[in-house]
This record gives sequence, structure tokens and C-alpha cells, in this order.
Amino acid sequence: MQAEDMEVPIINNLNDNGDRQRPKGKDVFKDQQKESESSLESPNLEFEYGDTDTLTAELSELYSYTEEPEFALNRDYFEEDFRTHGTNCRRWIELTVEEQRAYVMRLLDALEVTDRDKRLKVARAILYLAQGVFDECDTEVDVLHWSRHNVFLLYDMGIFTALLELLSMEIDNSQACSSAVRKPAISLADSTELRVLLSIMYLMVETIRVQTEDHRPEWIAAREAFKNELGSPLYNGEPFALLLFTMVTKFCSMNAPHFPMKKVLLLLWKTILFTLGGFEELQQMKVQSRDHLNLPPLPEDSIKVVRAMRAASPPASAMELIEQQQQQKRGRRSRRPLVKQDSLDTYNERDPFKNDDARDEEEDPEDTDSGIEGEVDPLDRDVIIQPPPPPPLLRPPTERVNFPKGLPWAPKVREKDIEHFLETSRNKFIGFTLGNDTETLVGLPRPIHESVKTLKQVRGEKTNDFNLIALLKLLLAAAPTSKAKTDSINILADVLPEEMPITVLQSMKLGIDVNRHKEIIVKAISALLLLLLKHFKLNHIYQFEIVSQHLVFANCIPLILKFFNQNIMSYISAKNSICVLDFPHCVVHEMPELTAESLEAGDSNQFCWRNLFSCINLLRILNKLTKWKHSRTMMLVVFKSAPILKRALKVKQAMMQLYVLKLLKIQTKYLGRQWRKSNMKTMSAIYQKVRHRLNDDWAYGNDIDARPWDFQAEECALRESIEKFNSRRYDKNKNGDFTPVDNCLQSVLGQRVELPEDFHYSYEMWLEREVFSQPIQWEGLLQNP
Repeated sequence: MQAEDMEVPIINNLNDNGDRQRPKGKDVFKDQQKESESSLESPNLEFEYGDTDTLTAELSELYSYTEEPEFALNRDYFEEDFRTHGTNCRRWIELTVEEQRAYVMRLLDALEVTDRDKRLKVARAILYLAQGVFDECDTEVDVLHWSRHNVFLLYDMGIFTALLELLSMEIDNSQACSSAVRKPAISLADSTELRVLLSIMYLMVETIRVQTEDHRPEWIAAREAFKNELGSPLYNGEPFALLLFTMVTKFCSMNAPHFPMKKVLLLLWKTILFTLGGFEELQQMKVQSRDHLNLPPLPEDSIKVVRAMRAASPPASAMELIEQQQQQKRGRRSRRPLVKQDSLDTYNERDPFKNDDARDEEEDPEDTDSGIEGEVDPLDRDVIIQPPPPPPLLRPPTERVNFPKGLPWAPKVREKDIEHFLETSRNKFIGFTLGNDTETLVGLPRPIHESVKTLKQVRGEKTNDFNLIALLKLLLAAAPTSKAKTDSINILADVLPEEMPITVLQSMKLGIDVNRHKEIIVKAISALLLLLLKHFKLNHIYQFEIVSQHLVFANCIPLILKFFNQNIMSYISAKNSICVLDFPHCVVHEMPELTAESLEAGDSNQFCWRNLFSCINLLRILNKLTKWKHSRTMMLVVFKSAPILKRALKVKQAMMQLYVLKLLKIQTKYLGRQWRKSNMKTMSAIYQKVRHRLNDDWAYGNDIDARPWDFQAEECALRESIEKFNSRRYDKNKNGDFTPVDNCLQSVLGQRVELPEDFHYSYEMWLEREVFSQPIQWEGLLQNP
């Protein structure tokens, strides 16, 4: 399946993809110069990686800025109904819990009316309750407090089950689907009912999922019950997440273009996160699984180790290298004294990226040294014409980073590494091999015994861990580097208004909203894919492998590389947000007058949390797809990923740099000696920050696994193993030779055996003849057969 781009309307100075027009000619050079200057000035990013952002940020991203007028609409429908059926016309927060429960029960009954418009008004009143009855609150804290209170009340009264039935009706509404398919342009009005229902369900899932300090005992019990309910096949025999996956597939197949995909993806991500667990729960499950299988404990928690790392300064950019060359021509080259090679502990205190030499080019040398010549760039990169060299820039002093002594990771060894080591040693000392035998050490010298013992002590045992493909089409459509096509999907159905903007201010606001919308979709998809891959791997390794292979065959690797083939610093520091329009700020405070200057300035944050979160997730997905897969590593080489990944090192955030360096490490043996020679600072950073595996000569390129003729066979063998496993476990027409044998005594004795109807009449005679009268030679059991 090829993921495709989308087609959206043109909005003033926005292109067909909702992004600002890409500059041409001299503007390209200006952007390149800005990128160089930003890399010099970029500070360390104080970013803490986790499952999600803050609760306030996650709730605000549910709504687009185009939906802002609907907040007042929800309030009006609630107050109209509350004045009619409320108790003495008091405010909601003044009612007792019993009075609130009685009113919610009345709303629940009203959801069952057949009139579609009346049902929508009731749903909006429920949404206002889930939003925290903000008109009766004075601060954002009050809004979140009453939102939590009301959400648990709504769940206790059975609102979620009723909403699920309405959602199923809307999904199966063939009239709405056919009408949306025939429309030339889809807008916000085409998904009103779905957006209201999904918003209530998202608020319930996200609010109940997050535990706070004021959690009441009854809320803790309700949280566990809701978690089990979402993960159980209670909805038409299927889990709730599967229904949401069905919506994604239906949307991507162009059968329901009016589905609000951002809300669907956010709800799907939070449902999976709630039911399966996040990164901390995954770590706990790993520890429990290893303890259950009597495996050695994990040497460290990778997330905690990465959080303790310090970011390194980025490598020199192309503009800096031109500057250095110009300074050398003008006789300004400074002399450096000869220095001895420092010891490892001394080097660990240095900045591995500091003062990369002039040979460390980012595009040209790496493209030619990758071993792929005379072919078109598979990522369709734009050709940049080199302009005359700019005036020299003043390079500020690079800060000195103090790293801890020693390496941050405990080394690991695979079983395959031990086999290869013993095979080489046996050939050298005794002249023959013993296949996969890693225990027999007869005839080998004593140092070899000690080496094998050391390798087994640090060996990382692989834990036996357990069609998402439409998500890639959405990811491509939301990528900043995607280009519009006529047959692509439109992911902006739940952000574009019915009437297009007519003023510059409206166009700017909509442009920010469109870019923000895309960023949130990328965030949800990247987090969802990573979470599923990690849980699949923990549950069963073949589940992980089959999903990974589907992603690879659907061009996930070049898609992620295409995503990073942009000015990544600009993407991470993007200001596509309007703080005064974010929920719950916009419903509590007075709305100031928006100007073009205030929209252009954006917020004051150092970086965009969701964009940095998405970049790290995509890098982790790319690592999972390519780890120990030489054929996929070669895809990184073929698509010339080295210069793209090196540009990502400009982001001074330790976790992102780590996963970039991991991807560079696995392909260094294929990039050629000249590349390694020209990028010694990057190689040193890999040595310092990435985990080492004994006997891994990644820096030299003479690995036995580097044979090109094995690449296709590797994928075919993996596919064959997966198909055999699926056939053996899940095929209804099972082959008798592969039927698992039941070795459990209680299970065998508990099986129901069909006996003849007259058996119970002659049971005593059969027992006497077949059991009591037959001599049993018990001593025969002690003899060898």
C-alpha cells in the first residue's frame, strides 16, 4: 500500500497543503543561513519525555480554534434545559449529588429520543457538563475540578454506554457517508454529531485515566472498572479500540470523508494508553515477565538513563563550514597545538560534537560515500543552488558540557554473538566447530573460558513478547513535507469552517489552526504506533514482527525519513498555537483583541512539546523497525538517511540525539571508510552515548552479517516463520502434524469423552475385565526401553 498525500483548499498565503509557501531562489539560501544561525544559538531544551503532556495541554488539543463558538453553544443548550428541568433554578455547582444524579438520569433518558436535533441538543448539554460547567467557574483550576467531578458522575450513571450506541449509529449512517462522498468540499458542519460524541468520550477517557492527588476512593474503584470495561470485548463482542480502528480504516478508504480524524486518533491513542498501560507500566511488566521466566533482571531503565543524559552541541553545519573555509583563505586560520589522545575518562568530559572539521559535510560527502551513485534521490529532495559565500559569522563560545565518568549503558551480548565467538575460537584452536553449541569448551584455552563466561554474564536475553496500515496514510497527509495531490485524503474535515476566511487576520488564524491540527495528528499517530509496537513485542515477538513487516512493506521507513527531511529546528520551535484560544483559558478569561502581530509572535515557549515528542516517537519507531534487520538497515543507506539524521542532531535534547545516533550506528559499516573518516566526531558521540555490545565491530564494517546477498532471504525467512506460526495457532483447518499436544494431566482428565449409550449398564464388567484382571508389571517402568 502506498501512502498518499491530500488535497485541501488554498487559504491566502497558504499552499494546497495548508502550509506556508516554500521559498524559492534566494529565499532558500536565506533559510539555510537562518538554520545555521539557529544551530549556533540553540540552547539545551529542558524537555521531559513521558506518556503525554500535561492534562491541560492534552484537553486543549482536542478542540480546534474553529470550534471556539461551540463552547457558548454547549452552554446555552445546557442552561435552556437546566432552567426547564432544574431544581429551583439554582446553579449546577449548588446542587446536591443526589439532585445532580437525578438531572443526569433525565438527560440519559432524553438521549433515546428519535428526533436527531433534540438528541444533539442533549448531547451538547452533556458535553458542557464534561467541560466543567465553565460559566459557573472563576479559574481554570475550578473548571478542571468540576470537569473531573462531572465526568465520574456521568460514568457512574451509564452515559458512556449510551454514547457508544449513538456512536455506532453514526458510524453506520450510510446516508451521511454517501452525502459526504458526493460533496466537493467537507467542512466542520458535516461532522457535528460525531465531534460532540467523540469529545464527550475523550474527556471521560482522559480525565478518568489521569490520577490526581484529590482522587477519592470511589473514583479509584470506578477507574479500574472503566479500564477493564474499555479493554473487554463488551461492545458487540469487540473492544472499544477496535471500533475506533474501524473508523480509521473507513475514513482512509474514502467511504466516510466526514469523520473527524483528529478526535478519533486522540481517543484511540488514549484508550490504548489507558487499557494497556504506558511506558512505566511496560517497564513493570518487563520486570515481572523476566522474573516469571527466571531470567536475570534488567540492568537499567532506559527511560531513566536517557533522562539523566546531557545534550551535546550539534555538528558544524554547511554554512559554518563555508565560513571556516573563507577564514582560512583570508589567513585567519588559528593554529592548534598538537594534543595527545586523551584517556576515555578524560574524553567523556568533552563535547563530542565540538569543532567538527571542514570535511564533516552534511549533504555532499555523505551522499557520495553511501555507495549509491548515479540514481535519483528516493526522497525527492529539492535541489539547492549554492550561492556566493556569506560574510563570516561570529561564532559564540560553545558551552562546555560535563558528562559523567564512564559510559551510561551496561553492555549487552546476543546468543548469536557467543556462537560466532566460539565458532571462531574452535576453528583457530581445534580445527572444527560444534554448530550452535555454546556450552562445550573442551580443547579451548583458559582465557577463552573466561571470555565466554563474561559474555554470558552480560548477555541480554530476548523476552518472548506478543493492520495498522491506514495510519501511515494519515501520517503522510499530516507531514509538513507532504505535497498535495488530487486523489489524496483530506484530514482537515474537522478544522475547515463552512465559510472560508476573507480577511488577513482570519487567514492567519486558520493557517495556524491547520498547522496545529496536523501537528496533533502526527503526535497521536506516532505515540499510538510506538505504544502498540512495544506492547506487541512484550506480548509475543511474532505479533511485533508481523506488524513491523507490514509497516516496512507500506514504506514506513522512507515516510519517516521524508518527515525528517525538513528544517527540524524550525519544526520543533514552531509557534502554531494561540494561547488565549486554548481550552480552558478561552472559556474563563476575557477574550483580548487578536492582531496580526500577536498571532505572528505566538507563545513564549522555548520549543513545541508535541512536535519534539512526535520526533522522538518517530525515531524510536524507526529504531524498532531496523534493529537487527540488515535488509532494513540497507534501506536507510539506500534512502541516504545519514545527512538527514545528522541534521536532526542540531536539536540539543539528549533523548532525541540518542535515537539519532543509534540509527547512524547501525549503518556506519555500510557507509564506507571515507564517511567514517570524515565524521569522527559523530563516531565518537556514538561511542559515548549508545549502548555497546561486545564483539560488535560496528565502526569497521567487516561484520559477517554485512553480506548483501542475505538481505532478501532474511525478510522471506521471517515472513515464512510468521506464516507458519499463524497457521499453527490460528488456522481453523489445522494440520494434525502441527496440533499442539496437551501435556496437562488435569486438562486431559477433565476432557469430556463421548461414550456409548449402553456403557453405564456394562461399566462394572468392563472395569473387572480391563482393569482388575489385567496384571500390571510396575517394575517395567524402571527398565530402559
